[in-house]
Amino acid sequence: MPVQFLTEEQRANYGCYLAEPTAGDLARYFHLHDDDHQNIFTNRGEHNRLGFAFQLPTVRYLGSFLNPISQVPDTVLTCLSRQLGLPDTSCLIEYNDQRQRLRHINEISQKYGYREISDPFVGFRLTRWLYAQCWTGTERPTLLFERATTWLLAHKVLLPGASTLERFISKLRHRVEQHLWKILIQSISHEQKLKLETLMSVPEGNNRSWFDQMRAGPTTISGPSLVRALERLDMIRNYGVTLPPSSISIPHNRISTLSQFASRAKVTAINRLPPRRRLATLAAFMKTLEATAQDDALDILDKLLHEIFSDAAKSDQKARLRSLRDLDAAATTLANVCTLLLDTEVPDITLHTMIFEKFPREELAKTLEETYTLVRPADNVFYCELKARYRRVRIFLPKLLQHIQFSASPSGEATVAALTYIQKNYHQQFDNTAPLEVVNKAWRRYVLQDHDKQTVDQQAYIFCVLDQLRTALKHREVFVSKSFRYADPRAGLLSGIEWEAARPMICRTLGLSLDPQPLLDELARELDQTYRSVAAHLPDNSAVRFEGLPGKEELILSPLDKIDEPESLIALRKKVAERMPQV
Repeated sequence: MPVQFLTEEQRANYGCYLAEPTAGDLARYFHLHDDDHQNIFTNRGEHNRLGFAFQLPTVRYLGSFLNPISQVPDTVLTCLSRQLGLPDTSCLIEYNDQRQRLRHINEISQKYGYREISDPFVGFRLTRWLYAQCWTGTERPTLLFERATTWLLAHKVLLPGASTLERFISKLRHRVEQHLWKILIQSISHEQKLKLETLMSVPEGNNRSWFDQMRAGPTTISGPSLVRALERLDMIRNYGVTLPPSSISIPHNRISTLSQFASRAKVTAINRLPPRRRLATLAAFMKTLEATAQDDALDILDKLLHEIFSDAAKSDQKARLRSLRDLDAAATTLANVCTLLLDTEVPDITLHTMIFEKFPREELAKTLEETYTLVRPADNVFYCELKARYRRVRIFLPKLLQHIQFSASPSGEATVAALTYIQKNYHQQFDNTAPLEVVNKAWRRYVLQDHDKQTVDQQAYIFCVLDQLRTALKHREVFVSKSFRYADPRAGLLSGIEWEAARPMICRTLGLSLDPQPLLDELARELDQTYRSVAAHLPDNSAVRFEGLPGKEELILSPLDKIDEPESLIALRKKVAERMPQV
């Protein structure tokens, strides 16, 4: 492991003034208190007083003592000399006595509580804090270096040399990684170790190793591709590599980092790793691979269902356009009949005779039948076009229900119950025991076609459930375990004793009361007042109106008028475009 990770510029800027301190920094770090003045004026000579005054706020600001002659910003000297009543700062050149400077450093350290990093108590606390940072995060060494520097400043610890802190961080990160690898492999059996090592081998008749085959995800959206993704998921589950119970204490991002490295690195690079690290990397990879493979399969399912339903909707739209001429002709015929029916001058006795003279009974019955065939309900689900695509669903549905176990929140329990029923009764006729809570009004006319409603159309029921499944997956009402993208959204929420312990602090942070009832009452009053105000002004509001049939009115909002872009915005956009790099 490299000991030096800082760049030359970072090393040169360590513990030094990088720029002139701001006004806020001057007020916070360089303001001299009464005790500071008392300690400063115990020194003899203006140069010693100014030198002591410079060292004191410098160690507060930078965490280290500097040579004042070469690294004193002008704003700092001006600020300190003004507070000390020393208009001439050239006397600082005389502050060259190394013994006097060391005496000031020791005096400031003793009086203001500054300690070295070699102090056992300081070293223990820094090690414990930095170990927690390394264990719970995966930050790069330079970021840990910056955090350690901030910790030293906050705890009045003098900054050590850059190389000393570098070696300390590198050694600690190495200890954390060694401990992580040890936990990951401590309960792996000899048989499982052989299986993990076998992953790197290339089977006969193939040019890719088992490892490459298992981490290679699907590349196309189709039924056979989904079947292959499900078979890959089953192969991963049957591999039999599990992490020890002690791995629960390992932060997820640590395992995820090892897994991401394994998913991107070449097999030859993984083979070159030390044995312990290689075994831990493979174990972490297998730990997360099941969730990744399950997410890949569900991604294909989501896109495939979207494609099936979209293609069916497009086919229905095309069929609808082709039938518009016939629908217009049928509508014209029926409109003429209705005109005769509404004509008050035609006697009721001769009405039927006149209608059938102009429109023969057989032709009128045929027209009515064509109208029922061509007319689409408002909530049409284009089942005829979906039914023609049932073969695509039949390819993957059995394996999907076999290899993926769905769970649900209360709003998705009906969908999961329907999927369970389909899995158990897929190869037989569906009956009235099928869960019908998932069947909405749009699908009911296709799922329950007979008069007694005792027989369920199998294909219509499957398409209805799949339609509800893709919506439930999108809203996370249905989820799966061991997943990153389709996991239970409630899994990270606090509950029970944990929530009761954190509740006061969270409510205090958000400025809320522990009792929610007053806030809910206030929101209810605000909603009621807003509703009454909108309802009172609705008759006079020309931008809001209701349109549609009685009982099915829709709220219509008038669009806002277009506002022309000002010349200043056009000029600004042009200047920004000119400054953009050419890619």
